[in-house]
Amino acid sequence: MTDTAPAQSSKDLQRLDVTHVEGDVYAIDVRGHQLRVDQPLGAGGTDTAPTPTELFAASLATCVAFYAGRYLLRHGLPRTGLSVRTEFAMAADPPARVASVHVVVTPPPELPEERRAGLLAVASHCTVHNTLRQPPETTVELEPSTPGRRTDESAPSRASDRP
Repeated sequence: MTDTAPAQSSKDLQRLDVTHVEGDVYAIDVRGHQLRVDQPLGAGGTDTAPTPTELFAASLATCVAFYAGRYLLRHGLPRTGLSVRTEFAMAADPPARVASVHVVVTPPPELPEERRAGLLAVASHCTVHNTLRQPPETTVELEPSTPGRRTDESAPSRASDRP
């Protein structure tokens, strides 16, 4: 018996699309919502949006906040004052990656002392945190060429593309 996950049907898959806008700016379309990513000025971008790595940390922070908020709601407690701060550090050695993430939940001031441990337990088991603990199978592949579709490699070069 092998330890493999059941095959996913296409209806189980969630999709988002990323397209190039300009420079280092990319647009992300998620269920009709659009986000953008960019790079800081010092990294060659125009700093018009967060970096993908910042969105990664933000995904964890907002997931923790959501779970904490739902815990408070289930227990009839106010969410006013709930906040989450996240700090992350990049690894010094290759490959490029996030080496550490520190998440701090600030509960509402009215949170009873006896609910603090429960709030932390629920918040620390959000979907993104669980995914970091048990990483998914991840693949990256190149879309097959389609006749008649021009790729960046087949596009005519512009004068600005030359050194």
